[in-house]
Amino acid sequence: MNISKRSEYALRALIDLGIAQELGRPILQVSELAAKEKLPIKFLEQILTQLRANGYVETKRGKHGGYLLAKPATRIKLGAVIRLLDGPLAPIPCVSQSDYRKCSCPDEAHCGLRMVMLDVRNAISRILDRFTLAQVVEITLRKMRRDNVIVPFAQRAVLLEEILPLPAAGS
Repeated sequence: MNISKRSEYALRALIDLGIAQELGRPILQVSELAAKEKLPIKFLEQILTQLRANGYVETKRGKHGGYLLAKPATRIKLGAVIRLLDGPLAPIPCVSQSDYRKCSCPDEAHCGLRMVMLDVRNAISRILDRFTLAQVVEITLRKMRRDNVIVPFAQRAVLLEEILPLPAAGS
């Protein structure tokens, strides 16, 4: 199963908004998001419009306006975002919970392929519905801190270590 570019770009933008929020800069302009992630700005604007219509992001107008998370990152599940943009997580329609369609198999109840695909769907759903945006942001920031990465959308380009120092040894 592959997620679409739309879902991938949406998740990348949400992660960047979550990181910016953690670093004390909750509002980012679409041009900053597009530049950091090397995304087509028009496509990203369409994605952000869809995320806004579904309560994931909001906009602020004005000179210092832009996009920000509309709800806490702890309440945004990766699976929900992907389902919004791509539809069901099921690899084949006959195992979908939300968009079930009978397949061409003459004996669905005993179809080995369906049984395997049901396990695949359940595993994908379990993982994507377990992880929140906040957890992905935390994982990302931890690795950036460890690698002493520069944050491009800070007020000025700064080393992440300047903002979020590494924990002391033994803590």
